[in-house]
Amino acid sequence: MTTTPQRTYRYYDFVMAAFVCVLLCANLIGAAKAAQVTLPVFGTVTFSGGVLFFPISYIFGDILTEVYGYGRDRRVVWAGFAGLAFAAFMSYVVLALPPAADDFNRAYQGHLEAVFGNTWRIVAGSMIAFWCGSFANSFVLAKMKIATGGKWLWTRTIGSTIVGEAVDSGLFYFIAFYGIWPLEQVIAVTLAQYFLKTGWEIVMTPVTYRVVGFLKKIENEDYYDRGTSFNPFSWRV
Repeated sequence: MTTTPQRTYRYYDFVMAAFVCVLLCANLIGAAKAAQVTLPVFGTVTFSGGVLFFPISYIFGDILTEVYGYGRDRRVVWAGFAGLAFAAFMSYVVLALPPAADDFNRAYQGHLEAVFGNTWRIVAGSMIAFWCGSFANSFVLAKMKIATGGKWLWTRTIGSTIVGEAVDSGLFYFIAFYGIWPLEQVIAVTLAQYFLKTGWEIVMTPVTYRVVGFLKKIENEDYYDRGTSFNPFSWRV
């Protein structure tokens, strides 16, 4: 019995590494800071610092599915999920270790807890929301690509993000803060984050076009997910 060897790609591993890097940085560095700006029409808007960078992971997800297909993007999503899980575990272990008995380390322990000492609900919400939102994003883009015959890339990148970010934002804020914040605040923050993330995707559409075009040409690949198993737990490409 012979098997067809899988194709190898020049930039797939680099895109995967960039995706996981952005995902970890957005969740570990940006999530702890609440920023506030005043915008025309919208007025004062409060948002997490990670909102500026987390949508980049969805752009990578769009690029991966558009060029390499749902199956290969599925592997990248699982790599990102594993990275988040390890970061959460490492944070728990490091914070649980007793600090050295000097003024610097006692003070530093408090700073670490403020930045990395997220509650279990926030950690769970972040991981579940990312997993569900990323797969929803990839599924919608793959199906839209077949439906449009590969035309109108912008409809797929924006349409998939509208669905994926809705799943992500809705799950995260309700898992993390429902019952802690008033329901009206949970809804307001969820909507604000959702529109900021989706708007960022729209603004970045020209960049997405350039990257997708470059990769399709250099990799000689433009994958259509006909006959693909969309089971998120499958490892087959």
